[in-house]
This record gives sequence, structure tokens and C-alpha cells, in this order.
Amino acid sequence: MDNLLFFFSSFLLFSSVYANYDCPLDSICGNNSFDIRFPFGLEGPRNLQHCTYNPGFNLKCNNQGRTILNLPGAGDFYVRDIDYLTQEIQLYDPSNCLPKRLTHFQIPSSSVYKAVSYRNYTFLTCSTDSVTSRFNVIGCMSDSSTSTLATSSISLARDMKSLYNCSINNTLSLPVSWTSEFEAVFSSDLTNDLVLTWDEPNCQDCEAQRDLCGFKNATTGEIQCYDVPGTGSTKGLQIFRIVALALVVPAITGSMLITCYICYEQNRDSRRAAAALQNTTAGGAAVAPQPETNIGLDDSTIESYTKVVVGESRRVPGPNHGTCPICLGEYHAKETVRCIPECEHCFHAECIDEWLKIKGTCPLCRNNPSPVHVNSS
Repeated sequence: MDNLLFFFSSFLLFSSVYANYDCPLDSICGNNSFDIRFPFGLEGPRNLQHCTYNPGFNLKCNNQGRTILNLPGAGDFYVRDIDYLTQEIQLYDPSNCLPKRLTHFQIPSSSVYKAVSYRNYTFLTCSTDSVTSRFNVIGCMSDSSTSTLATSSISLARDMKSLYNCSINNTLSLPVSWTSEFEAVFSSDLTNDLVLTWDEPNCQDCEAQRDLCGFKNATTGEIQCYDVPGTGSTKGLQIFRIVALALVVPAITGSMLITCYICYEQNRDSRRAAAALQNTTAGGAAVAPQPETNIGLDDSTIESYTKVVVGESRRVPGPNHGTCPICLGEYHAKETVRCIPECEHCFHAECIDEWLKIKGTCPLCRNNPSPVHVNSS
């Protein structure tokens, strides 16, 4: 009882350290791999006004599960990714014709975003028959008779005008992410995503410490870093260690008890088999040797269970948390987890594989799933 009271009081004290960060930590749109958090905010009932830095960071989620950013004067773009450490947002065109959008694209000086870099591109219109395969054609701006090309080389544009009878349309300064050496010499289809960055608010120090960024004072716009459990931040670290110790010691004890129970069950089965054989021999009845009972699962059955590679968001499908219930270790990106059918509980693949070889049930709910049927090719 004393240990329980100690753990409960430590938990309350630990929770109070993080109580003043009340913005959603798990906002996500559809199956996107990135979280939506400060300075961004997802429009909806969960979005609090002080959780979005300003209206320029408002995002929307459509019925297809796509995250949308509206750029004033340029319209809606789909969001492919957000890198909070480098403060970059990666956008693409819903109509899959980004080059056409870029020809009319301008970032106003009042915008919270700016392009990573700019490059001058000359647009040309050529006869489709005269364009060789080494040139990248902008497909969505071409048709069966004419092809549209873009090049950052003014000398190439002049050569194509004289050699291939192409017409030069215009030269524009376009926001670009990167260009290959091939595109610099020949032409570009400008299909790379549009990458924009922002300077304010500057949350890079918070992200580097794996902390959360948020308003300290929403009226003045002042921001600060907020600690979160499990990120190794300095504030509240001592309390976190105490709580972690209170969790780890019972977990180790429980693991030892589980191991002892498994050994006991195996020894009991062996003793029963030996006693049965001895009684049969004493009674004079000849009984053929029985195969050894294996209460675990074979390798092929274990391998048929679903394996998932953890993404950057460190989210695991099904009714699971961020730690493996067997080893109590956190899931990290690119780790492999295996999920039990029917109950959908997931564990580190190396942890659950060893368990299933001994006991064929789920360690959490004792579910004994039916074998997974694999379609024959």
C-alpha cells in the first residue's frame, strides 16, 4: 500500500510539470506520417486558438484524408510532409501540375513562408516530333503536337530555338527545392515538390531538445519550450527517473515470475508424461512412444503474423501504446514489430517471436488466435 501511494503521488507531481501545455499532441489527418502541432493547427473542434501561431499556419483536412495548406494568392496545396526541426513544409499540387501553378506563383512579402531558393527557368514550346528523349517534357502543359520544356540554361534555350525551331515563351524566377546536374545541363519537368520554410516562430532549439514549442504569452507572441515525458528534457528529469524506477522494478519482477511460471509448467508436463509412462509399463501394457507436446508455435505460423516497420511518427497500429509490453522499451523509427491476429496487440518482433515459441497465446490478453491462412501463389 505504501508503494502504491508513493507511485500515485509521484505520478501526480510528474503530471503537474506538464499540465500547462494543453494543446493536442496527436493531431493527424488521414494516413499522413507527420503530426500537426505548433506552430500549425488543424481546423476543427479540437483546435484551440492559442495552439496555432497565426492564421498562416492553419491547415485543413479534406474528406480524402489529405492535409491542405492555403497560400494567399496561390490557392490550396496538399502537404506531403512537415519537418519541424528544419522548419520546412513540403507541398504538391492537387491536380498534379505543379509547373503550371509555379508560372503564376508569387509569395507575397507578408507571407509567413519563403522559398528555400529561386532559379531562373526559360519555358519553350517545341514540336513533339523534334524533341528527343533526353529532354524532360512537362507533360501536363503539352499535347500531342507540341511539347513544353523548361531549362535553367539560357544557352540551351538558344540552341533549341535555332536547332529545333522551338519558340521561347518567357523566363521566370521559380521557387525550387533542388536540381540535379542533368537538369542544369538539359531540361527539367519541375515535378519536384515545392518546399517552403518559415523563420517565425523559431522553434528549432525546442525541436533539437525533443521538447514541445508553444506560446508563453499568446498576446505578445512570446514562445517557450515545454518538456514532455520520455524525451530526456532537463526540466522534471529527476521526477521522471523516480517514476520510471517505480515502473521498471515491478516489471522486472513480473518478468522473472513469468519465466519461473513457464519453467514450472514445462517441468510439470514432463513429470506427468514420465509418470504416465511408468504406470503403463508397470501395468504390463505396451504403449508406443508419444511425440513430445509443444505448446508453442512453429516458425512458419509465427512468420505468418503481420509485421510492421515503425515510421517516423512511432505509431503502432491497433490498441497499442508507444512501448513494447514485454521488454518495456519504446518503439523507434525503422524498428520491426509483430502483431497478434484478432486482438491486434503488437510487440517488438524479437520479443514476441521468443514468447510464441514457448506459449502460443498473446502475453496481454491470452488470446489464442486461429492460424493465419496465407494464399498460395
